[in-house]
Amino acid sequence: MNFWQPKIETMRKSDLQDLQLRRLKDTVKRAYDNVPFYHQKMKDLGMKPGDVTSLGDAGALPETKKGDLRDNYPFGLFAVPKSEIVRVHASSGTTGKPTVVGYTAKDLETWSAMVARDLTMVGCTKDDVFQNAVNYGFFTGGLGIHYGIERMGAMAVPSGTGSTKRQIEIMIDFGVTALHCTPSYALYLAETAIDMGVADDLSLKIGCFGAEPWSDEARSELEEMLNIKAYDSYGLSEMFGPGVAFECQEQNGLHIWEDHFLVEIVDPEGGLCAPGERGELVLTSLTKEAMPLIRYRTGDVTYTMEDDCPCGRTSVKLHRFLGRADDMLVVRGINVFPSQIEDVLLKMPEIGDYFQVIVDRKRHGLDEIAIKVEMSNSAFTGELSDLARLQKKVESELKSVMKIRSKIELVEKGTLPRTEGKSKKIVDLREI
Repeated sequence: MNFWQPKIETMRKSDLQDLQLRRLKDTVKRAYDNVPFYHQKMKDLGMKPGDVTSLGDAGALPETKKGDLRDNYPFGLFAVPKSEIVRVHASSGTTGKPTVVGYTAKDLETWSAMVARDLTMVGCTKDDVFQNAVNYGFFTGGLGIHYGIERMGAMAVPSGTGSTKRQIEIMIDFGVTALHCTPSYALYLAETAIDMGVADDLSLKIGCFGAEPWSDEARSELEEMLNIKAYDSYGLSEMFGPGVAFECQEQNGLHIWEDHFLVEIVDPEGGLCAPGERGELVLTSLTKEAMPLIRYRTGDVTYTMEDDCPCGRTSVKLHRFLGRADDMLVVRGINVFPSQIEDVLLKMPEIGDYFQVIVDRKRHGLDEIAIKVEMSNSAFTGELSDLARLQKKVESELKSVMKIRSKIELVEKGTLPRTEGKSKKIVDLREI
């Protein structure tokens, strides 16, 4: 199977724009006809699908935000009957309710072909043995990459997460040549392999890393430690999942597949940014059947790169992502919102009004969250057993919501800094 598709990947800009416009018109009509949310949004704006006659008209369409998915939980944004949905995935939202996305059988074909295109772009072939060391289940990174590996024709090794030494044994025993995981876990795998004295026994050539920000220094470190070429991957469940954009072998910007997505970069006021001007990535899906999204505010900050790519692909490139437009943190591939933490803490009478989240990347490469929490006056008894009990309670409650372990430090009321402006609730010490 060959997923190098020059007819699409090297398409002339004018032909690509014609294709995008046809698909945009279809998407807008289907959303208007089948999704009450979009029907009402467009009605409020005095718009009908026929008003979209050029790509420039897209900017007048309603925006979609993550909160809209939460407000329409679980299936309110689906554009097809539930009987046509063959799979759902979900990601963490700002409250306990996840944001749910659905897929038709054709959506899964589209998604797996897109991921196969990505993997082919970085040099994978059907001769590769590809280990997928991320969570399977609701998280799109597991099954999304897995089906792309199989579609491309390589051998998929669905190792999941955890059991790091066993992961490395599998790499050696199976002759694994390509790896997908978060960059922080890749660093941990590399250090563990070195500690085990087996780094030279690995057959790895290619590493595909995503789900969290990582630096050029981390790339260099991974390439040296694992003797690979390390590629950046970008995706979000609202737009299928992983594979939305991917680096090519030039390792200079991520090609985003414009036959599947209409790309805008907007400033904080919603105005369009020029190429090279950083702003928030806004995407409109062009090929999704189950859940088409129009002008979805991703919250991810980047900019488009104007230069032609030596690889020959003509789809626009995005600079490696520069951060978030909102207060969301990405820790070990999990979305963490300070508002989630606040919701949990405010329900506990023993906890005061102030907390501070400290995110750090430890020596072994894994992100860790520590949360300093002020106690209420009544809770501060001075008894160590009371402190330990409260600490355990807070850790347990937060883990049930965030799906990631955090270290809780209880402090006396008045300990954390007060500011006149917005409180400094997040301290991110990671090198990004």
